Amino acid sequence: MDYFKKILRFAKPYKKYGFLNIFFNILYALFSALSFAALIPMLDVLFKPEKKVLKEPVYTGIGQLKDYLQDYINYRVTDYSGDDQMKGLVLVIGLVLVLFLLKNFFNYAAMYFITFLRNGVLKDVRNRMYQKITELPISYYSEKRKGDVIARITSDVLEIQHSFLSILELIVREPLTIVFTILIMFGISSKLTIFVFIFIPVAGAIISRIGKSLKKKSDRVQKEQGEFLSIVEETLGGLRVIKAFNAESRFYKTFSTSTERFFKFSNKLLNRQNLASPTGEFLGILVIGVLLWFGGKMVLVDKTLDASSFIAYMGLAYNILTPAKAISKASFGVKKGNAAAERVLQVLETENPIVDKEDALEKTTFDNSIALENISFKYEDEYVLKDFDLNIPKGDTVALVGQSGSGKSTIANLVTRFYDVNKGAISIDGTNIKDISKKSLRNLMGLVTQDSILFNDTVRNNIGMGKENATDDEIIEAAKIANAHEFIALLPNGYDTNIGDSGNKLSGGQKQRISIARAVLKNPPIMILDEATSALDTESERLVQDALEKMMLHRTSIVIAHRLSTIQKANSIVVLQKGKIVEQGTHKELLAKNGVYRKLVEMQSL
Repeated sequence: MDYFKKILRFAKPYKKYGFLNIFFNILYALFSALSFAALIPMLDVLFKPEKKVLKEPVYTGIGQLKDYLQDYINYRVTDYSGDDQMKGLVLVIGLVLVLFLLKNFFNYAAMYFITFLRNGVLKDVRNRMYQKITELPISYYSEKRKGDVIARITSDVLEIQHSFLSILELIVREPLTIVFTILIMFGISSKLTIFVFIFIPVAGAIISRIGKSLKKKSDRVQKEQGEFLSIVEETLGGLRVIKAFNAESRFYKTFSTSTERFFKFSNKLLNRQNLASPTGEFLGILVIGVLLWFGGKMVLVDKTLDASSFIAYMGLAYNILTPAKAISKASFGVKKGNAAAERVLQVLETENPIVDKEDALEKTTFDNSIALENISFKYEDEYVLKDFDLNIPKGDTVALVGQSGSGKSTIANLVTRFYDVNKGAISIDGTNIKDISKKSLRNLMGLVTQDSILFNDTVRNNIGMGKENATDDEIIEAAKIANAHEFIALLPNGYDTNIGDSGNKLSGGQKQRISIARAVLKNPPIMILDEATSALDTESERLVQDALEKMMLHRTSIVIAHRLSTIQKANSIVVLQKGKIVEQGTHKELLAKNGVYRKLVEMQSL
């Protein structure tokens, strides 16, 4: 129930709908019981003339309330019909129809209002999940599969709606229906009702036993769904590679193995769940059968109960079966929903290690320098950077070079605070970046990565991400600086052309130039280029390099370079090996040293 309480927090904004649902459910439960109780006077008037009441009864107290109400209805029917029994029949049938009509109207009203609460909670949980997904650090997703995260925000949240939130409909309605029905049953025959109570705990124990293993089985189903969604996501992302290596059958085998496990787990779960309904119904009919025997004996042999009351009593007893079945089904829903809620809450309750301080500084300018002061950092066990020092003055272009794994991209991740350093400090203008709000820190920086990350939207909106409410002129000017305007103008719809998923309708050089235009539009004082030209052909590289040089003009730039020909104009080139600086200087100075940098240049010029 802890998970249920945590999910119910999201219901607070919709509590008025909850109260309206409760109100109409109370009326539904009351009229549900009364609609069956109204059968008694109808049967008495029709089949027992001696039961006619010719004089209006007098109310004598709560103890005689049942007899008073029965006599009053009989009196009204007798008075209305006179000697014409058909008029009495029409009146009683009308009464029963009105009661059933009101019962169903109140049922609809209750469901109408609970719909707003259920769908509102579903919306808010999904919104909170998405917000949390974007808030969590990049390191979180190196441990989680994307498909599993997608499964949690889609099917798991939906399962919560189907299981947990459906219980809200039952919490008031079904128990109250049972309570009101039992009260009327006690009024008809306390002896018979006590007899019913002997069987209810037995039936409940049997149904409860069936549901004990549901949470574990449901958890396995949800995890497996995340597994095959991950395979789908990876397949769509790497479809070219899969086709190029004829690996379709291999991936199909992996996917079909996962869906086979899902098939088996789902069968076990649903077969166990489906057992609840027939079991509950059989136990209910068993109770009805025993009642027929015991109640029939009271009517025919003992003469302690009249036939009309017994018929109405049987209707009331059957009226308990539907809510009792719904409650037993809901208990299964709780167990199944527990697994989904646990997976959703695991994400919602994950602590974000990279958070703003309460009094975080809103920094809007960059005036002096970026300093990496004796920093050490590790992703897992081994340090990628250790006791690393680097100063980047304002207006300078500093290039980071070295073999893969030397720590170049790590520096970019730390400066943008995608990760926090383990030791040491990174400061801007003498202020530790941990003391600056993440939003204002990243507003000072533009990022162009090796993989051009574009979105399934228009060219205009992809470039416009760099600046909220940017004008068309600003977007076009940024595209011109990025050498992108000419090819954009030739697209079918120009700047309004949709570029497809991940920009796959464009070439690599075109995608990269749109990424550069996005960074240019943002116009930040600090630019970080993470191997921005390494995946391009010579012609595209020339255009992109020209765009980068325009963009870096009068800006402070950190350039992570694979192609050394692109960084010869840098104010300082830093050569890294295993997280440490082995050489530092200009292009000419480093060539003159005849060290590591010169070897790297010679290797690339071969």
